[in-house]
Amino acid sequence: MADKLTTRAVDFSRWYGDVIAAAKLADNSDVKGCMVIRPNGYAIWENIQRQLDGMFKETGHQNAYFPLLIPESYLKKEKEHVEGFNPQLAMVTHAGGGKLTEPYVLRPTSETIINRSFKLWIQSYRDLPMLINQWANVIRWEMRTRMFLRTTEFLWQEGHTCHETEADAEEETLKMLEVYRVFAEEWMAMPVMAGRKTDSEKFAGANRTYSIEAMMQDKKALQAGTSHNLGQNFAKAFDTVFQGRDGQQHHVWQTSWGVSTRLIGGLIMTHSDDAGLVVPPKLAPQQVVIVIIGKGEERAPAYARAVQLAAELKKAGVRVKIDNDEGKPMGAKFYQYEMEGVCVRMDLGPKDLAKEQCVLVRRDDIKNKLSVPLGEAVAKCQSLLEEMQKAMFEKAKAFRDANTFEVNSYDELKARANDGFLLAHWNGDPKIEAQIKAETKLTTRNRPFSLKQEPGKCIVTGEPSVGRIVFSMAY
Repeated sequence: MADKLTTRAVDFSRWYGDVIAAAKLADNSDVKGCMVIRPNGYAIWENIQRQLDGMFKETGHQNAYFPLLIPESYLKKEKEHVEGFNPQLAMVTHAGGGKLTEPYVLRPTSETIINRSFKLWIQSYRDLPMLINQWANVIRWEMRTRMFLRTTEFLWQEGHTCHETEADAEEETLKMLEVYRVFAEEWMAMPVMAGRKTDSEKFAGANRTYSIEAMMQDKKALQAGTSHNLGQNFAKAFDTVFQGRDGQQHHVWQTSWGVSTRLIGGLIMTHSDDAGLVVPPKLAPQQVVIVIIGKGEERAPAYARAVQLAAELKKAGVRVKIDNDEGKPMGAKFYQYEMEGVCVRMDLGPKDLAKEQCVLVRRDDIKNKLSVPLGEAVAKCQSLLEEMQKAMFEKAKAFRDANTFEVNSYDELKARANDGFLLAHWNGDPKIEAQIKAETKLTTRNRPFSLKQEPGKCIVTGEPSVGRIVFSMAY
């Protein structure tokens, strides 16, 4: 049945869409560029949200909510910001049966309207730092859309903070980037490169932008999260000031940072296979499914034991369900759970009960079936989930590392454009960066903190370079 999916080797893009459809993650809607996130997909987002929300709160942030509608004049207050977002803005010009005096912009991001509140809330250095996060939807009018990766409307979180000093803002910017890195690697099992973006690739209105970059199975880069040091740009535009320890008025120093439902796209493209969705156990909606095997009355003892096992698994913190549907063929059930990415399947029937055992199958190793004593089933499920989480990260990291190369000439960069992450010297000139993008479609991803920087020569001009930067095809 797995041949219903396009394989990755034949057409990666089509495979990606097939997995989303077959795993019932999302559908296209009748609204241009927008998707309907189905329960299976939304459950993954809820698990992402739940974990990240806890990590944000552990670092002192509080949740708030701000309006979806932003007065157009707000965006115009910060010149670079409005220029950067202008092509993607959706406007409300009429409401209540008439034309509005001032149009509203449907929220593309919230730096402007949140500054309006910060200006009211912040009076003194004693009010700082102010650490706010918002879970919300945003609207960006995209020309070319792809589910989860780039849609007109998407879900995200956006952190917005105010600080007393530039150093405090920079510390916050890097702290939250590290939160994203830890989440990506320890929860999504997705290895990332954390580093600074070039000025050409930074957020509109920021002083500096940092990102985490992941490699998908087609060797393209995915920007999985960003953290921005906004300096005082928005504070000056909105006159967000505080009385300092010296008794004088000062503009606050600000940051913003965010991740979105794009992470679900990254999860799919990092881990899934030609049999369907593969989800890291820590984020899986269902970690274990117990499938009852047999016919008629012979199913009852197996079901009773399954209820007992499910209760023990739940007590151990495992998300589990029982499938006692006799109307669907076993093969169809197995196919369904492989396609939906349930981490561990437990098969339990009369023959298994007679032997006091069950059969366990790990989703990322579906050809390997384990016969396990029922008394050890709960502990074995737990260990399989832990092993799977670790194995998924190690596999993805090995793939990323095997497709990361140093290149030492422009010809080599061009020849290897589709080979993955290319580490090359560049002189820092945005004109040369733009030339490379125009001629090769490669973009700078970031300058990784983990990459030892040694001086060299720009592969295009031969001019001095402070170190290598990552170039890649990207989503």
